[in-house]
Amino acid sequence: MSGAGRLQAVLCDMDGTLIDSERLWFEVEEGIMARLGGTWSEADQTHLVGGSLAIATAYMVAKTGTDVPEEEIGRWMMDGMSELLSSHVPLLPGAKELLCEVRDAGIPIALVTSSQRLLVEPVLDAIGRDAFDLTLAGNEVVHMKPHPEPYLTAAERLGADPRRCVALEDSPNGLASAAAAGCPTIAVPGVVPPEPAPGRTIVGSLTEVDVPFLVSLVD
Repeated sequence: MSGAGRLQAVLCDMDGTLIDSERLWFEVEEGIMARLGGTWSEADQTHLVGGSLAIATAYMVAKTGTDVPEEEIGRWMMDGMSELLSSHVPLLPGAKELLCEVRDAGIPIALVTSSQRLLVEPVLDAIGRDAFDLTLAGNEVVHMKPHPEPYLTAAERLGADPRRCVALEDSPNGLASAAAAGCPTIAVPGVVPPEPAPGRTIVGSLTEVDVPFLVSLVD
């Protein structure tokens, strides 16, 4: 782990952090709501950002009063996102460059996402499967973000102390999850602007982040 100091691993969120997927989610959600006879707004998306598929589908059912089962709506959402991501994965500025720099420094990297494995696969194809030492999807943990389990599990599987792992996140749920796990966090502005908090460093984008910067956040 040359040059990494006491930094043991980097743990990255996916949606809104590495890829610009929130606009894709909005497109899919807007289409589904129209199909259910309702409307969808940026306020609706903001309310759900960083949450689970189950929360989103329950919200849609409550908003429209539809009798379509939540499980069916969930399948519509997954199919819609899978179709969009299979044709194009919109990487955010600095994402691929940062992953390559961390990899070249010999620092382990984990992808820690609330998205289901079905949606992780096309992203791995776009970024490169060798970019990560570990990938952990939302349907592979018992408790999703904001619970600390995803980040604690990723750190444990990498053999790292979560207090020596820097987490990269954009959503309130993700930031809360990483903080609860004890990770120093870097907040990338997304749909919901991050608020200052202890142990949190807010940046304008991943273009401002490099290995020396990551190392400086670990005591």
